[in-house]
Amino acid sequence: MSAGLEVVLRAERLSKSFGGLKAVQNVSFTHYAGEILAVIGPNGAGKTTLLNLLSGVYRPSSGRLELLGQDITHAPMERRCHAGLGRAFQVVRPFPEMTVLENVTVGALFGMPGTRLPEARERAYDLLERTGLADQADRAAHELTLLQDKRMEVARALATHPRVLLLDEVMAGLRPGEAAEAVELVRSVRDGGISVLFIEHIMPVVRDLADRVVVMDGGEVIATGSYREVTAHPQVVTAYLGTEEGLGA
Repeated sequence: MSAGLEVVLRAERLSKSFGGLKAVQNVSFTHYAGEILAVIGPNGAGKTTLLNLLSGVYRPSSGRLELLGQDITHAPMERRCHAGLGRAFQVVRPFPEMTVLENVTVGALFGMPGTRLPEARERAYDLLERTGLADQADRAAHELTLLQDKRMEVARALATHPRVLLLDEVMAGLRPGEAAEAVELVRSVRDGGISVLFIEHIMPVVRDLADRVVVMDGGEVIATGSYREVTAHPQVVTAYLGTEEGLGA
């Protein structure tokens, strides 16, 4: 990715401290339109804190964040959502007694204020078809398998009309075949015109899916580039216990 492409998300020296703990320190990166960008790092690297800063769960101690050229550094979560930022969480928390269709309809109603219920339901059903869940539309959410849960979480996030979608370890807990299906789902999201930023610890998934990779350690960015570039970076090798096997190379 290079100059001339549209920047959809830009972080400039984002930092977050919790008392004396510096969880994220001076993190800067640029996310381009149509790009699948991975954020990786060992446990405690600050990845989830960064995602919470991007989505508005936390406010930064310092730094700046732009979405589609708009300053959202201190914007609440709902404003970020309405401006085009969606998020799917690692731990899915649906409305368990509501149907799958109703859960995704809630996302459509929240993401586009003023949307009428019939329109929201139509969008929700379209997204269930897109994510392979149309045949589960009338089932209660608590009856879904883990893979179906993950698909519903992505559908709920897509229902908010994002331009940028944040994914928090959506492959966690999936079997290899299920993870392969999830990879294809993420690719289809990007192919539909939505830029994707994802956190992941399964390195073969990162290798196969990411256009570029941001590597964090100790709350800081230590490398940015293609998968091949970052996995050859000496600091990255050290962060992953000093072995190529640790990187899943």
